[in-house]
Amino acid sequence: MKTTKTLLASGNNLAQPAQQLDILNNTEQYGTFTPFATQLQSIGLYPLHATGIKILQINVGKRCNQTCKHCHVDAGPDRRETMSLEIMQKCLKILADTDIQTVDITGGAPELHPHFRWFVQQAAQMGKHIINRCNLTIIRSNPKFYDLPQFFAQHRVEIVSSLPHYAALRTDSQRGDGVFAASIEALQLLNQVGYGQPNSGLLLNLVYNPSGAFLPAPQHQLEAEFKRQLASRYNISFNQLFAITNMPISRFLDYLLTSGNYTAYMQQLLDAFNPAAAQNVMCRNTLSVSYDGYLYDCDFNQMLQLHLHPTMPQHVNQFNATQLNHRPITLNQHCYGCTAGAGSSCAGNVANQTNKTNLT
Repeated sequence: MKTTKTLLASGNNLAQPAQQLDILNNTEQYGTFTPFATQLQSIGLYPLHATGIKILQINVGKRCNQTCKHCHVDAGPDRRETMSLEIMQKCLKILADTDIQTVDITGGAPELHPHFRWFVQQAAQMGKHIINRCNLTIIRSNPKFYDLPQFFAQHRVEIVSSLPHYAALRTDSQRGDGVFAASIEALQLLNQVGYGQPNSGLLLNLVYNPSGAFLPAPQHQLEAEFKRQLASRYNISFNQLFAITNMPISRFLDYLLTSGNYTAYMQQLLDAFNPAAAQNVMCRNTLSVSYDGYLYDCDFNQMLQLHLHPTMPQHVNQFNATQLNHRPITLNQHCYGCTAGAGSSCAGNVANQTNKTNLT
């Protein structure tokens, strides 16, 4: 499976969060866009506050066996950032000491972390609902990962995996040569152990990201078509499809700039602003933890190094649920991506879809 270099490895300035933020807030060069905070103020939703922490999303590192074109983490085989065992233990203590019911493990490819299985086992013993953001190809990348479907099933892990399209060309163009074939094989193996099957309780959810500078089609339409195509072509079944808008940061920001689509895409996000989606953005019920233990309102803020409000605890070592449950949310222009159309979160739409685009 062919991979390319990350922004960091290739020396691209956009590997630096400050450079990305400069572009997002550069009105002179890229056009004047209403500040996102002002947009929220116009609907009486500013300042935006969290409504409690239902999900602890943990980014265990940036190492990955793929280098996807849209990746907001800039993950890849050349990245070495990895969460320490000490930070993992701190996260487990937070889960043990609070009523947070869901732990969402992401990366990179989380399975590449040397303590991944131990962490899953510890969280499962607490009775937590575990979500793993699996890129699928990891399952077939090395014999030591071949038993992952059985491991996931044993611990009732919900699997959330990206599959940009049910056609090989569309998927490989976004995620790398050979990704589609390996993903299909992995999905079939997950189906064999019960994932995506009726009444199994083993959840297999797919993620759709647009392959260009446009918003996703209505999620229910995409899901119906993906289910029909994957069943007829490969005898694959799954539970839900999440349609996620590409955020104008990291590698997708690089694509927007090099293709000349940045200004138009930002205007598209702004024009599609949906107050109903703004009410339900994922940062209101999720707290994000970086590989080095810092706390963020979401995974996108984490990658831009937009820290929590300065009055809040900043690290797992200072975790305080009482303070963090209703914290003010840190905002910037990329937040338009979560509030456009039907809205976007790590679990897909958060409001009724208002925009339409062609599936094919």
